[in-house]
Amino acid sequence: MDIATVGTDGALGTRARAREIVSRLSTWDKVRLLSGRDMWHLEPVPGLDIPAIRMADGPHGLRREIDRDGRGSGIGPSAPATCFPAAAALACSWDPGLAETFGRALGTEARSQGVGVVLAPGLNLKRHPCCGRNFEYFSEDPLLSGTMAAAVVRGIQSTGVGACVKHYAANNQETDRMVLDTIVDERTLRELYLTGFEIAVRQAAPQAVMCAYNKINGVYCSDDPRLLTTILRDEWGFDGVVMSDWGATNDRVAGVAAGLDLEMPSSAGASDALLREAITGGVLPESALDAATERVIALALGGLPAEGGLDVSLDPEQHHALARRIAAECTVLLANDGILPLEPTGRIGMIGAFAESPRYQGAGSSRVTPTLLDTALGAMRGRVEESASLTYARGYDAETGESDDSLIDSALRTAGTADAVVLFVGLPPAYESEGAEREHMRLPAGQERLIDAVCAANPRTVVVLSGGAPVEMEWAELPAAIVDGYLGGQAGGSAIVDVLFGDHEPGGRLAETFPVRQADVLADANFPGVDRQVEYREGLYVGYRHFCTAGTPVRFPFGHGLSYTSFDYGEPRLSVERVEAGEEATVTVPVTNIGERPGSTVIQAYVGPPPTGRVDRPALGLAGFAKVRLEPGESTEVVITLPSRAFEHYDVASASWQTEGGEYEVLVGVSATNITGSVALSVDSDFAPPPEVRPRARVARGSEFSRMLGRPIPTPVPPVPYTRTSMASDLNASRIGRRVQRRLLAGARQRAAQTDDLTMKALIETAVLQMPLRNLVTMSDGALSWKRLDALIDALNGRYFSALRRLLSR
Repeated sequence: MDIATVGTDGALGTRARAREIVSRLSTWDKVRLLSGRDMWHLEPVPGLDIPAIRMADGPHGLRREIDRDGRGSGIGPSAPATCFPAAAALACSWDPGLAETFGRALGTEARSQGVGVVLAPGLNLKRHPCCGRNFEYFSEDPLLSGTMAAAVVRGIQSTGVGACVKHYAANNQETDRMVLDTIVDERTLRELYLTGFEIAVRQAAPQAVMCAYNKINGVYCSDDPRLLTTILRDEWGFDGVVMSDWGATNDRVAGVAAGLDLEMPSSAGASDALLREAITGGVLPESALDAATERVIALALGGLPAEGGLDVSLDPEQHHALARRIAAECTVLLANDGILPLEPTGRIGMIGAFAESPRYQGAGSSRVTPTLLDTALGAMRGRVEESASLTYARGYDAETGESDDSLIDSALRTAGTADAVVLFVGLPPAYESEGAEREHMRLPAGQERLIDAVCAANPRTVVVLSGGAPVEMEWAELPAAIVDGYLGGQAGGSAIVDVLFGDHEPGGRLAETFPVRQADVLADANFPGVDRQVEYREGLYVGYRHFCTAGTPVRFPFGHGLSYTSFDYGEPRLSVERVEAGEEATVTVPVTNIGERPGSTVIQAYVGPPPTGRVDRPALGLAGFAKVRLEPGESTEVVITLPSRAFEHYDVASASWQTEGGEYEVLVGVSATNITGSVALSVDSDFAPPPEVRPRARVARGSEFSRMLGRPIPTPVPPVPYTRTSMASDLNASRIGRRVQRRLLAGARQRAAQTDDLTMKALIETAVLQMPLRNLVTMSDGALSWKRLDALIDALNGRYFSALRRLLSR
C-alpha cells in the first residue's frame, strides 16, 4: 500500500523513437498532433506509420461509439461490451487483485474493438454523497481509491491498451463543473484530493491523465503549470500524456506551456491557429511544443498492436461470468437478523420493478451497451425452479421510483402470502447522472412508502438496494436484512440471487460512509456552492474522518459489511516498536474463521495521531488493508504494511511531507468504528511543527478558512460582463443572448433525438447550458471562429461598434 514508483524502463525505447520522429516534423505538423482528429481519434503522423489510434469511454465497460464516418457525436449508440459493476461497487470488494482482473478484461475488450486508450478509471474523491457522478468513483478515502485505481490501470495496460485516469483534480461535483472554481486549502488538496492520483501514477504509470474542467483556486486545471507539471511530472514522475476532458481546454497556449499535451476532441484547427501564432510571436517556446508532441507520439506508438498481435478472441459468456463473480464480491450485506442466506423452499415473494428492469449502471458518458443482461427475477426463477413457489409484484415505476395505491395493494398481497419477501428498491436513473447532482439522499417517496407497508405486512423482508451512492434509511430497522448491490453491471441480477441463497458470500465492505441524514455530512453546508464557486471549508474532515472525529453516529460506517460466517481476531502486533520518520512498519493480525461456512473478511489498519501532537489530524486515517478468505476453522496471520506516508502530513510552510514525532495509535478492525485491537508505535522525528490552528471536525468560518487558504477568500466571478468563459445559461440576461441560447437548445434537442434514453436527453440539454462560450468555437467542428465569438461577446456586452470592427478586420 506504500506510494512506491513503478519502473518505466520499457517505455524508454518508445520515447527515443518518438523523439526521433519529432525531430523530423515541421512546426505545423507538431501543432496538428496536439489536437484530436475528431471526437475519438488522435491525428496520424503522415508517412511515418503512426496510425490515428482510437479512444473510448470505459470506467465500468467499454463504450465504443458506433460511427459510420469515424467522427462520432459522443452520444451515439455504442458497440456491445460487457457492463461490469461500476467503480462505486468495485471499490467495495477491497480487492486490488480483483480490480486488476477487471482491468485486464476491459483492456482485452478494448483491443478486440480497436481501441488504443480507455478513458478509465475515474478516481475523484467522494466529498459528498449527492454528487451525481459518484457511481463512477471509488471511495471517500484516497488510499482505497488510489490503490483500486492503480490495480485497474495495471490490468488495462497489461493488454497493451493505455489507461487514462481522470478527472485531475478536485472534480467532486457536477453542478457548474465546466467553469466551477474549487476553493481548497493546500494541505487538504494534497492529503485528500491529489493522493489517489499520486498513488495511481506512482504505482501503475498510466499512459495518460485527463485534466478536469474546473478551476482550483482561480486557475483552470488545463492552464495550471503547478498541477500539470510541478506536481504531476516533477514530483510524481509522470511521463505520459496529459489530455483535456472533452471541451475542457480553456486557453490552448497557456495549456501547452502548463503541460497540457492533447486537446480533445478536435477543435477543427481553431486551437492550431492560436498555437502557430504563439510560436511565431515567441510567446510559446518550440521546446514546449516538442515536449508535448513527443509524449503524444509515444502514446500513439504504445497504442499499436503488439508484434505478432495479441489474442483478442472473446467469449462474451466468459466475461459475463466474470462480471457476475465481481458483482457478488462487491455486494455488501448491511444488516441481517439471520434470515440470510435464504432457503430455496416454501413461498418466496419478489417485489420491486428493479427485479425485472434492473438499475445496473449509471447515466452519462459511461453508459455501456451490455452483451447480455440478467434480471434478478429471471435468476430467481431459475434458482428455485420447482423447489419453491415464486410470486412477483412490480410495486413502483422503474423509471421514476414512484408508486400508487394499486401497486402497493398488489405488493401487499404478494407479501402477505410469502414465507419470505425480497424487496428491490433504489435510485431511479434520473436520480444519479453525469451533469447533475442528486437533489437529496432519500429514496423516492413511493419506495419508502412501499418499504414501510411491505415490512409491516411481512417482517421477514429482505431489502435489496440498487444505486451508486448512499441513501438515507429511516426505515433501516424494519426489514430482516438489507443488501446493497450498488450498480452491479449486466450480471448483477444473477449475482444478487447468488448472494441471497448463499451460493456466493456477500464479499463487499463499504467504501464510503452511510450517514444517518444528509445534514450530518460536514460538506453539506458548502455543496454544491454558490455563484460557480465551492469552498471546501470542511478541510480534511471528509467521510469517516469527520464522523469518527466528531463522534457523529452513522447508519453504516466506512468499511462495514457482514458475512455468512464469523471471525475471531487476535491481538495486533507490530514489527517494531519505534521507527524513524520516513520508515515504514508492519502490523500482524491473527484471524480465524470460527463459523461453519467459508468466507472473507477485510482487515483494515488505521492510524490515529499522537495525543500531544501539535498538528491537527482526524481521529484516524486508513493506512493499509488486506482481504483474506478462510475455510471453516482455518487461521492465518494477516500482515499489513504501514507506509511512512501514514504518519506524515503535508506541511504548507515547507511545501513538503513532514512527520511529527510522537506515539501514534495503530488501530486494527473491520470498519472505521469496529476496532478489534490497537497498539502504539513511536515515531522519532526532528521536525518541530508550530501549533496548527484549524477548525476540528467542523465547518471553517470565513476568517478561519482564509487562514487555511493563506489568503483572502476570492470573490466569485460575476456572470456578466460576458467573457469566453461565461456559461450558455448566462445568455438569457441579454436580448441577443436569448436568441443564441434558443438556437443552442434547439440544436441540443435535435442531438437528443438520437437517443431514447430520457436521462441522456436531459444530460445533453444540461451540458449545453453549462457550456462555456469558448466551446462554441472548440466544439463546433469549425462552424464558428474566435473572431466571430469575440464579436458576439462584444455584442452581448453592448459594444456593438467593437463587434463590427472585429468582423470587418482581417
